[in-house]
Order: sequence, then structure tokens, then C-alpha cells
Amino acid sequence: MKVFVFDLDACNGCHNCQVACKDEHCATNWLPYAEEQPDTGQFWCKVDEEVCGRVPHVRVNYLPHLCNHCDNAPCIAAAPEAVYKREDGIVIIDPRAAHDPEALVASCPYGAIFWNKELGIAQKCTGCAHLLDDGWAEPRCVDSCCTGALRFGSEEDFAEEIARAEVLIPEAGTAPRVYYLNKPKRFIAATIVDIEADEVVEDAMVTLQRIIDDEVVAEVRTDELGDVWLENLEPDRYRMRVSKEGYLDLHQEFDLSEKDRSVPEMRFYRVPAAV
Repeated sequence: MKVFVFDLDACNGCHNCQVACKDEHCATNWLPYAEEQPDTGQFWCKVDEEVCGRVPHVRVNYLPHLCNHCDNAPCIAAAPEAVYKREDGIVIIDPRAAHDPEALVASCPYGAIFWNKELGIAQKCTGCAHLLDDGWAEPRCVDSCCTGALRFGSEEDFAEEIARAEVLIPEAGTAPRVYYLNKPKRFIAATIVDIEADEVVEDAMVTLQRIIDDEVVAEVRTDELGDVWLENLEPDRYRMRVSKEGYLDLHQEFDLSEKDRSVPEMRFYRVPAAV
């Protein structure tokens, strides 16, 4: 059985996989697996870009999406007469079978199925089944990946990676066969500034605690730019303490339930001189 594995640390957002999919499927049909993909309105392979934080603490994450070729595929349940799973694990919507495109589109929790109104059929990634049948080792999207972020092969060959990978929307219970390595988590980033001296504060100790149980989840020091990055955090509420000899302790709370947090200027004040 075949699987896709994405290493998100290796993805540079070149969109080669997305372009290669268009090149392979637009203006060309590959029956019995697929009618041609429309030039616009459908991306059987699509790389989403997410800008996190704010200047000067910005990260850009890339997340490729395609059909998850699920073992418990809801599209098969929605139209068993039109959707089937090959022996290699690839899920195919038969373009020549009678089916309800709208029901198929609605069945997919990943938004990977599209309705071609002109042809009256539902369409999605085929895993380039026509190329695999012709002896190719991998689909066009994988073949075009210049960084090795996207890979394809036998489940047994990727057993080690799968053991530490994540899937999208696990609560859907679809048993997807697309796995993600190094999926980004939340971060807090800040620049600590001595506003009176008009300079950044180096080597300040930053301690991060989870509010719900006071567990210390990180202890780091600010760098030569006064910056601190606290990464790989779960969506939760946190309390930060910044301390350094000669300064008053600085406290701030952060809620990462919905998004990352960036503070371009956290003001750090010196201990007042004794009178």
C-alpha cells in the first residue's frame, strides 16, 4: 500500500508540485482515471501559505494539500458505485460512472473533491494512477519536488517516519494515507527593550509557564538582538517572566488558542536608583 509523506521543514513554498499537477492534468484526460482538470477553480494538489506573527517576528509556513486516499474514505461511502480504492491504496472517482457530484464534494472533510459543473462530475487527485500503471515510481507532484519535502512509496518503507508523523483532521476518523512531518506548532516571539536607554536587552532570562498548572515549558535567554523565540508550543495559555539583574521583573500572559503571538517591543525597566 502506498503513502505520501510531507516533511514541512523541507518545503520552501516553490509550488512545483502544484504546477506539475496542473501540467499533467489540464487539457489532457487520463481515462479511465480522470477527465481533464479545469485550468481554474480546481487544485488537486495545492500548497497553502500561512504568514504567522508580525514584523519583526514573522514565520511563513507551507502546507501541501491533496486527496488523502483514506482507508476509511467517506467519498466511497457516499458513492460506492462510483468511487473505489485500488490495491495500491489510491482512491479513484470513476469519471464515467453515474454519481452525485455535490454529495461527493460534501463528503470530503479535507475539501479535496471538486465539482466540474461543465462535465457534471466530481474530480480530485488520482495519485497519477496512469503514470504508476506505466511504470513510474511516483506521481508528478513528487517527481517535481526539488527539496525532497514530498515523497511517495510503500508504507513499509516509511514506517519510521509514519510513527512520528501527523495526519490532518484526525478526529474525522478517515484513516488517511497522507502523513505530515514537522507540522508547525505555535510560537511566542518578543524583543526585550530597555526603553530608557533606547537599546535592546541581551542575556535576559525568559521563563515560560503554562497557566493551567504552572508547569515551566521553556527557559531561554534573549540573544544579541534582544529577541526571544519560544517555539513548538501547544495551543494554550501561558505566562512569561523576564528577569535580569538590575531590572524589574517583567510579566506578561499569552493566549495561543487561536494563533501565534509576537511582541515587537516588550519594555523592560531598570530598578530605580536608591534615593
